[in-house]
Amino acid sequence: MTYEVRPVRPEEHRLAWDLGSLAFGYHEQAIPDGWAASAPGRTTLGVFDEAGRLVAKAVDREQGQWFGGRVVPVSGVAGVAVAAEQRGRGLGRLVLTSLLSGARERGAALSSLFDTTPLPYRALGWEEIGTLTYHTVAARVLAEIRPDPKITLRPATEADIPAVYELYRRVARAGTGLMERSGTLFAAATPAKLLAEYHGFTVALDGAGDLVGYASWDRGPGYDASGKLTVDDLIGATPEATRTLLAMLGGWASVAPTIVLRLGAEDPVWSLLARVDAKVASAQPWMLRVVDAPAAIAARGWPRHLSGAADLSLTDDVCPWHQGDYRFVVDGGEARLEPGGTGAIRLTPRGLAAWYAGAASPTSSAAPASSPAATPRATTSSAPPPPAPPPPSTTTSERKGTFLTLCV
Repeated sequence: MTYEVRPVRPEEHRLAWDLGSLAFGYHEQAIPDGWAASAPGRTTLGVFDEAGRLVAKAVDREQGQWFGGRVVPVSGVAGVAVAAEQRGRGLGRLVLTSLLSGARERGAALSSLFDTTPLPYRALGWEEIGTLTYHTVAARVLAEIRPDPKITLRPATEADIPAVYELYRRVARAGTGLMERSGTLFAAATPAKLLAEYHGFTVALDGAGDLVGYASWDRGPGYDASGKLTVDDLIGATPEATRTLLAMLGGWASVAPTIVLRLGAEDPVWSLLARVDAKVASAQPWMLRVVDAPAAIAARGWPRHLSGAADLSLTDDVCPWHQGDYRFVVDGGEARLEPGGTGAIRLTPRGLAAWYAGAASPTSSAAPASSPAATPRATTSSAPPPPAPPPPSTTTSERKGTFLTLCV
């Protein structure tokens, strides 16, 4: 069987909807007015059989994510689906390898995705880096937190949104893997649309009237034990703002006794909660892959106090354009890969991704080039230093519209 891999055309958008909706279980929904498989910043790549049937697809999202204080160009992979009758024939691999090649050509240095299962993506070089985690907390627990009298809360207006984005960007800059909420993909996310996506969008102002925090939230149905409030973002620039926003959530205790919060492992909110009071409501892993190693190394920031070099050997049969031996050089917050060197330290695609994001140390990511191990492990003093671990921040996701982060 011969297959054609190409972008889905406008007259084929219905085919993409049907394949995706059946795979992900929303096939009983009507196709939304104006829905398109491809749009600015978002391209659906399809695999077509000899009869012209769409048998597999994947979406390439042009996005940026923060690593080491800088935005790195990323291909956000989403909507990967293969027709039920065609699974197990390598069509997923076919569409994803084509997507990675095209993403590199347009300038992406990395690729990220949310996985329903890691196995097929690990086979192609992605590795799980972190988890999008929501926790449930009893509103009565938050009701015990006292608001700060110097902080004023009010509903957000469209005029607040530039300051909201800047506050988020401050957190993202200090974090690892958070989405940059600007660019082509976010062009349609006007302040009005952002506010319309939530039942509530609360901002915190200090005594000078400056925006120092915000929370975006949805109110679930019911006003008995089933009542629930789900919070996607809660960010405070000061401890007082964070405390006051949490106290506001506690004020829902009588009608929405359950609060669901999206929190990272090191989120400052934990300083005001006992971890025994929070239970994991959902945990969605996300994965990373390096698409262009020299570009990725040069694009991210590195700790300014580090200076040194190491010889690497990159193995990658899916993205063969960056296979080979390199000398990794880091100095003054900048790093680069120079062709050459002895190849003393071997990195597989998965090991490279985990090391790049700071999710693994050089010891667990690297091995001598002579090692036959598929996932090499060796201690070496010449291994490149890992990126700084993720500091307190929110985690990555895009679960609502285009305001959050990773992949729909």
